[in-house]
Amino acid sequence: ENWQKLQGSDYPAEWLNQHQNAITEILGLSPFVAEVALTKPDVFTRIVMHQWHKQVDIDQVCSEFTARLAETDSEEKLLAALRLFRAEQMAALAWRDLTNRQTIQTSLSQTSKLADTLIMAAYNWLYQAHSARYGVPQGPDGPQPMLILGMGKLGGKELNFSSDIDLIFSYPYKGETDHPRKPIENQQFFTKLAQRLIAALNKTTPLGQVFRVDMRLRPFGDSGPLVAHFGALEDYYQDQGRQWERYAMIKARILNPESHYASQLEAILAPFIYRRYLDFTTIDAIRDMKRLISKELRRRRLTGNIKLGAGGIREVEFFAQSFQLIHGGRETTLQSRELHPVLTRLAELQIIEPQAISQLLEDYYFLRKAEHTLQQFNDEQTQLLPDNNWTQAVIAKVMAFSEYQAFLTTLTNVMDRVHDQFNQLVSEPGDEQQEQDSLFSRCKDAWLLNVSECEFCDLLSDTLDEGSAQALFEQLRDFKGQLSRHRIGQRGEDTLGKLMPEMIYYMLRQCPTNITQLLPRLISVIGAITGRTTYLDLLHENPDVLKQLIKLCARSAWITEQIRSFPLLLDELLTPLYLQQQQ
Repeated sequence: ENWQKLQGSDYPAEWLNQHQNAITEILGLSPFVAEVALTKPDVFTRIVMHQWHKQVDIDQVCSEFTARLAETDSEEKLLAALRLFRAEQMAALAWRDLTNRQTIQTSLSQTSKLADTLIMAAYNWLYQAHSARYGVPQGPDGPQPMLILGMGKLGGKELNFSSDIDLIFSYPYKGETDHPRKPIENQQFFTKLAQRLIAALNKTTPLGQVFRVDMRLRPFGDSGPLVAHFGALEDYYQDQGRQWERYAMIKARILNPESHYASQLEAILAPFIYRRYLDFTTIDAIRDMKRLISKELRRRRLTGNIKLGAGGIREVEFFAQSFQLIHGGRETTLQSRELHPVLTRLAELQIIEPQAISQLLEDYYFLRKAEHTLQQFNDEQTQLLPDNNWTQAVIAKVMAFSEYQAFLTTLTNVMDRVHDQFNQLVSEPGDEQQEQDSLFSRCKDAWLLNVSECEFCDLLSDTLDEGSAQALFEQLRDFKGQLSRHRIGQRGEDTLGKLMPEMIYYMLRQCPTNITQLLPRLISVIGAITGRTTYLDLLHENPDVLKQLIKLCARSAWITEQIRSFPLLLDELLTPLYLQQQQ
């Protein structure tokens, strides 16, 4: 049908016949490319004439476009040029992808490069136009730029074919423009510029849209200023930055060319994202995010969604970025915005088995290829599997399967493997005990609930005689009284709330006959480190270390006193050689 429409259009018949095989093939694979062919004949002709449907030098194409755009003399022409270039290059890219002329890795890189080019070309044109009208914004070092942070998959150079873009805008210093008569504050200049840039990309015209722009990741979200200077950005992330913002900032990439301003901004963000020590506190935040993902899966029943469903693309990204947050402060080679090198480095560092990483990467790119294919049908941001026969047949063909059911079977296996890896990520230290042993739950109740002595004894009656249970109750009550007289902070309270049930549990398991003598020793150690939450985290996150501490305190009051006086000794219990010798 679309071929017949082309034959009835202004395309020369001889030209159509010359390229019939290639054109009819893509018309049968993508309504989006067909629409470009029917509504933008100049664009479609250029794709075929340059053979961009076969291969392209993306850097050269983008460089030539940027040079042409600089000569544009009106904002209306700017918006038109941006949209035509996007349609041209995305149609060519879809053509190459759907006919399997390039890898998914190449496609992701090209999509991101095109986005960078469109965003920065629009920014540069609008910056010049605003400077001519309002003056150039000035700072101590002269003219100031607006730095653009690309977030998410754009930041990681892994952008979806049809995706919105998450951006954050910033500029170096307060000040004003150098307009000779009516200078304005830099904040006002950059706010106007940001508004025009968003409109240039986001606005839907008869020629379409460049990108849907999402600014909600900026400080204070929708309620915050559209642009913030470096000082405000630094204050926000130091004082109010949340764990999920650290997670999001892993992908943040400055789209502007390298400069001393770009280096300044990176120096502000790096300490917020990555902590120099092994960041145990982050693990709880990762668990919380993981729980939210799992809760969303149950609530929304996201079946057939290759991004958000169980075992989808999001879980691979979460897997990689979680390890970056935990280990990236000490292992700087993990401080990459791109997923592939991060996973590869996790294998090299033996943090994750190399075979598991190899399989995860293979599965990730399978999912990304499927996602790209779904979006290239109609240039639509979707991750849902199709429910009509034609689209199912196309995705099976593009993904190199003889039939759709064979594709579905492989997809199910892929997502099952990914979800298994996701489930193993930062599991709760007490998960296994809770599943296999009700004693752990009773230990939690004994510590966390305000139970009476009688109720306490009932909770532990299967493990302790009444006299031992009463003594244990009194010792724990006295320790809680000590804690109430000392400020240990919310973080310390939260960690103790998790650590103490674990300690009671292991103590009852390892030394039930010696517990009334052992508990005061352990309490003396815990009391000595309550103001140093790093050690509380160490014991909570490493059950083997906690077990060894209990064993050592049970053996000797002298050893207990040494550990109480020198908490650094706890670090020695974490060494693999020591733990191996204790097995």
